[in-house]
Amino acid sequence: MGRILGIDYGDSRIGLALSDPLKIIASPFRTIPNKGDDWVIRDLKAIISEKEIECFVVGLPIGLKGQDTHQTKKVRAFAHTITILNIPIHLQDERLSSVSAEKSLIQQNIKTGHNKHMIDERAAAIFLQQFLDLTRVK
Repeated sequence: MGRILGIDYGDSRIGLALSDPLKIIASPFRTIPNKGDDWVIRDLKAIISEKEIECFVVGLPIGLKGQDTHQTKKVRAFAHTITILNIPIHLQDERLSSVSAEKSLIQQNIKTGHNKHMIDERAAAIFLQQFLDLTRVK
């Protein structure tokens, strides 16, 4: 049974989250540095193989009024770039996932200033969980 990989694309870091094999629960996984497409593709290939990834859920940062932003366009371009990996890609609205992730870390008394990677991982887990909840067979 494969897993789903949540991807929170950022200009300097990419936060990743994994589903469990039953695709019920999303958990923060790790961050990878965004050193360019070739580096990211290489890292994703290794994760696909190691974790038996069946599909990607890429967080789409839509503006609060539902409009595309500059970052939305970057994420759409990134999603197009990773089609080379031949893994199905789903785009998931990620509005406010980073804010929610940061608040949850603060509630746990985890300092967020030097732990930006934890925000990215947790944000990916939040929108991956939303995707899992929406697509779960009832």
